Amino acid sequence: QVQLVESGGVSVQAGGSLRLTCLASGYTYRYGMGWFRQAPGKEREGFAGIYGAQGVAAYAASVKGRFTISRDSAKNTLYLQMNSLKLEDTAIYYCAAQGTPYSHGWNSIRTYNYWGQGTQVTVSS
Repeated sequence: QVQLVESGGVSVQAGGSLRLTCLASGYTYRYGMGWFRQAPGKEREGFAGIYGAQGVAAYAASVKGRFTISRDSAKNTLYLQMNSLKLEDTAIYYCAAQGTPYSHGWNSIRTYNYWGQGTQVTVSS
């Protein structure tokens, strides 16, 4: 049984840094993993993904240059390093894993079969 567990979400001041961790148990990386977030009143959006056998990273424009997605296959863990945090980064952050080769794009909810429970990130001024 696949289980994704995110951790690391806290309250942080704008301009600060944070690292989120997603421990994937019962899961073997094959196709892709991603980070999504959902702010109050907004839809869940994919903003960072890592896909393919070589683990190509992709980012939404809103986080490119500030966030870094990485994976440690030995620990079966996905990371998200977030720097230069902004107020608009406040959201619940979710880890997602792809279980089939069928993709609707690295940032599409429909691509991912497994989801974590989410971790809250709050950025304050």
